Amino acid sequence: MHAESEIRQPLIIGNKSYRQISDDIIAPIEGKAAKGWYTLITLCGLAFLWGIGSLAYTIGVGIGAWGSNNGVDWAWDITNFVWWIGIGHAGTLISAVLLLFRQKWRMAINRSAEAMTIFAVLCAAIFVTLHTGRPWLDYMLFPLPNQFGSLWPNFNSPLLWDVFAVSTYATVSIVFWYIGLIPDFAMIRDRVIKPWQKKMYGLLSFGWGGSARHWSRFEEVSLVLAGLSTPLVFSVHSIVSFDFATSIVPGWHTTIFPPYFVSGAVFSGFAMVLTLMLVVRKIYKLEHYLTIKHIEYMNIVIIVTGSIVGVAYLTELFVAWYSGVEWEQYAFLNRATGPLAWSYWIMMSCNVLSPQLFWFKKIRTSILATFILSIVVNIGMWFERFVIIVPTLCRTFLPSTWNTYTPSFIDIGIFVGTIGMFGTLFLLFSRYFPVIAQAELKTILKSSGQQQKLDAAKHSHGAAAH
Repeated sequence: MHAESEIRQPLIIGNKSYRQISDDIIAPIEGKAAKGWYTLITLCGLAFLWGIGSLAYTIGVGIGAWGSNNGVDWAWDITNFVWWIGIGHAGTLISAVLLLFRQKWRMAINRSAEAMTIFAVLCAAIFVTLHTGRPWLDYMLFPLPNQFGSLWPNFNSPLLWDVFAVSTYATVSIVFWYIGLIPDFAMIRDRVIKPWQKKMYGLLSFGWGGSARHWSRFEEVSLVLAGLSTPLVFSVHSIVSFDFATSIVPGWHTTIFPPYFVSGAVFSGFAMVLTLMLVVRKIYKLEHYLTIKHIEYMNIVIIVTGSIVGVAYLTELFVAWYSGVEWEQYAFLNRATGPLAWSYWIMMSCNVLSPQLFWFKKIRTSILATFILSIVVNIGMWFERFVIIVPTLCRTFLPSTWNTYTPSFIDIGIFVGTIGMFGTLFLLFSRYFPVIAQAELKTILKSSGQQQKLDAAKHSHGAAAH
């Protein structure tokens, strides 16, 4: 009896030729923008303007405009900083780690994920520069030499290593993203008609000619950058977690933070990539390149990372109980039953329970369900950061310092403004840059195109019959 393996589903559907791939991916740049694009950019632009107003007010009046107080001096700002840095993680992971593992399905999503990383890091930077209260003195965060006063002890502070980690991560991500764009810029340069566009894309493409030598250099540089980026994916969020773990605050002083923060970052990052890609897929009609298979693969990553995050939550609870330290035990009891318990239960239901729905293939391959759950996961991950910070600081060692925290209108405005800024930048990127790496897609057309899969199936059936 002859057993045959099932042929994998194609990653590019619709019997596409190389020419059609170029046409489809350049269409949003050459043609007029869709109505949906104008609607979304208007909404994001308005949110961004609200954020700019709130930022200006904060710089004018001071941090007293926020809801922070003597007890809860770290609050909304650090919650948002860690959330944005986490979202920025998936981009480099998709590009670097999946490239090193030779995963072909990354090619339809890596470009958008890399752009998302850069924009998320920019949003995070706003909170870092502001939360010190005097942004014009932020140069003192850097390890300056002694004529500025003895600032070298700053080397002991995880806040300083945050500066190093995040700036290195942003730099490598921008270089990685830009180098991947060069062949696509050359393709646009050769196709646009307007002289200013030709000139602009000509400058951006660095004289790319598409020769064998150019391609071999391109692949070498991509691999080197992927090798550099991979440890950064793990180091950046580990260092962010040290901001908490190196303190003596109960509920923070724990060694599980680095792996738990990294898996949470990948979890929220993949959810954000899904949210964005489903919007882009709809607006630009890219259903043939962002297939159900891509969505399913990403949902599988969300199941895995969501389960790791769930195990981390249970481990924290177990270690608090097993340690016998009453302050540690109280910190977790307060999170689950204290005045802000509602935020803890939102976090648990969004991050631990909702991803488990993806075990069902029907939900995992449903576009609507995926879109809703990807937003639910990001809400849950925001609440995770909120729960770590605010309930813990509301109830520290001295009962006389116990208080609560409520975000001010300005707090909310800055956060909504960063979401608007992120959306505006992403929509502009998707309008003037190829949102899918067409040059890379073409490299997998022979092995993963729909027609090629059918031909391979016919060939294998023919060979079996003989």
